[in-house]
Amino acid sequence: MKKINAKDLRSLYLDFFNKKGHAVIRSASLIPENDPTVLFTTAGMHPLTPYLLGQKHPAGNRLTDVQKCVRTGDIDEVGDASHCTFFEMLGNWSLGDYFKKEAISWSFEFLTSEKYLNIPVDRLAVSVFAGDDDAPRDEESAQLWQACGLKKEQIFYLPKKNNWWGPAGITGPCGPDTEMFFDTGKPKCSAQCGPQCDCGKYLEIWNDVFMQYNKKEDGTFEPLKQKNVDTGMGLERTVCVINGYTSVYETDLFSGAIKCIEEMSGKKYGVDENQTKAMRIIADHVRTATFMLGDQIGVTPSNVDQGYVLRRLIRRAIRFMRQLGIQKGEMSKLAMHYVDLYQEVYTELKDNRQKIADEINKEEEKFSKALEQGIKEFERVIAKVQNGTIDGQTAFRLYDTFGFPIEMTVEFAKEKGLAVDEKGFREKFAEHQKKSQLGSEQRFKGGLADHSEQTTKLHTATHLLQAALRKVLGNEVAQKGSNITEERLRFDFSFSRPMTKEEVEQTQKLVNEAIKRKMTVVCEEMTVEQAKAQGAIGLFGDKYGEVVKVYTIGDFSKEICGGPHASNTGDLGEFVITKEQSSSSGVRRIKAELR
Repeated sequence: MKKINAKDLRSLYLDFFNKKGHAVIRSASLIPENDPTVLFTTAGMHPLTPYLLGQKHPAGNRLTDVQKCVRTGDIDEVGDASHCTFFEMLGNWSLGDYFKKEAISWSFEFLTSEKYLNIPVDRLAVSVFAGDDDAPRDEESAQLWQACGLKKEQIFYLPKKNNWWGPAGITGPCGPDTEMFFDTGKPKCSAQCGPQCDCGKYLEIWNDVFMQYNKKEDGTFEPLKQKNVDTGMGLERTVCVINGYTSVYETDLFSGAIKCIEEMSGKKYGVDENQTKAMRIIADHVRTATFMLGDQIGVTPSNVDQGYVLRRLIRRAIRFMRQLGIQKGEMSKLAMHYVDLYQEVYTELKDNRQKIADEINKEEEKFSKALEQGIKEFERVIAKVQNGTIDGQTAFRLYDTFGFPIEMTVEFAKEKGLAVDEKGFREKFAEHQKKSQLGSEQRFKGGLADHSEQTTKLHTATHLLQAALRKVLGNEVAQKGSNITEERLRFDFSFSRPMTKEEVEQTQKLVNEAIKRKMTVVCEEMTVEQAKAQGAIGLFGDKYGEVVKVYTIGDFSKEICGGPHASNTGDLGEFVITKEQSSSSGVRRIKAELR
């Protein structure tokens, strides 16, 4: 089995599936387009949802890519050996084309072939769906694995919680999956030991999802008309496992950053447990912040949505940098290390290099002032302390409002001869997490990328809105995010000041005039070069010859977009802007409805 770095794994994967007839597509933005269910792209399949649901993809029905993703649900777990907030997902898709036989045989070939990962067959284990009242045992996948050369004892039948994907919401596409694991060679922890066990013998490296069912509102399952394959291989995790590392922070994706942090702090990684954890958190959070700031759409720190997550990551990294004795202003240098590391793969980082540095420096300055306020608040708190202990509620307020980690509060309290009710703090913190999780779950209530008639109309209205804004405010306007529900659209765009009342009214008027003209919405497939030549706006790929969909609405709007759209503007109804406000620095937000 050969050693492999991240660059080689990306290239090998895309090369392998390209030779199997897959079009290599560009990573989509970290900011989901018109998907109200998530703040960030959390998996390779998110940007492809319309095509998994039946729309035709301009590149065909076999696709492969490396998708940049962010997941922040486990942010407090970052610092251990495996959790990351940003990661890259290698994936290949069949949109109603091949199914289990090809997917499994190709997965096996990539994993075991000398030309690719060269993993010995006896070091692999796989799991398949065990079956239940909703769907049968997946004997087909098990037999296909055996045909590849795996023995029966290498195949594990596991329940839905282990080997079933979806639906993302209450209803929709779903199906069994088969997961692939690397057997580390450790002895089994018990007779029941298998891939479902956390003992460390089996490490997951790949997952093939077979979308073959549709879950209906009554809870029953029916076969899908278009069966899809959706696979996912985490880049960081796979490089870690294949090389026999104990942590993703040993891979080439993090080793350079860790070295930078050692030089900045004068401390060594791996010597002290707390210092090592701090270095991992800094390395992870600064990488994620770099990608958020440098994204095609881009995010800047704010108090809402994606901007709030970005602010939290930057400030959390700053706290741990201070804990290691790293001086103010060093974070942007670490961000530049990541730009240099990734800019060949993600050219948007190079394009936004200065913006990344400037925004990190600005946020660091703001946080320094917040900490100063926090210290003043701490002084007020200790003046009122009774029984020599700062209560849990107060400790949590210092954390939630001023960014004081509990360790900082304990340290400051100790200097004053006081204790902190850490148990009470943890209870308040757990309560806060529960509320956050409930809020996150509420986002998924409607399912992934709702494509109802109303949301389709609202999506079409965003095209008219952007065109109108560019006519009223000028061509500096560019989309910075879009979020659509059944009730309203929310559109973020680049603009440096609040709109005047007259500008808002003029924008609304232009959209309604376009609706009254009852213009046909025309979709054409063309290369990026052709789209540019025709004056289309949107996020252009950087791959020569890439085919995209361009939606033209009369002489009013021409945009690159993935859909879905109404067929005629006359179907939309009356467009009403309900609010215009700031979203983040240099970005405005409009909320609007169709009545």
